[in-house]
Amino acid sequence: MRFNNDTDLYHTIGANIKQYRERANLTQVQLAEQTKISISYLSKIEASGCNKSLSISVLNQIANVLGVEISEFFKEV
Repeated sequence: MRFNNDTDLYHTIGANIKQYRERANLTQVQLAEQTKISISYLSKIEASGCNKSLSISVLNQIANVLGVEISEFFKEV
């Protein structure tokens, strides 16, 4: 996979996190609590206009709670 710019990358990651969170029937508040990140940070990650960089550690925490491989977040929706 290849992204033209950081914005496309962050958008893809955020959209995938939101999709897997909804499949798991979790609210943003529940996922934030379980991953020990703030709700405002999670909502920024999921926002379509997000331009925030993410640490691999945070992505790993989210993937573990959602029960998915971290690589799933990088697949284009």
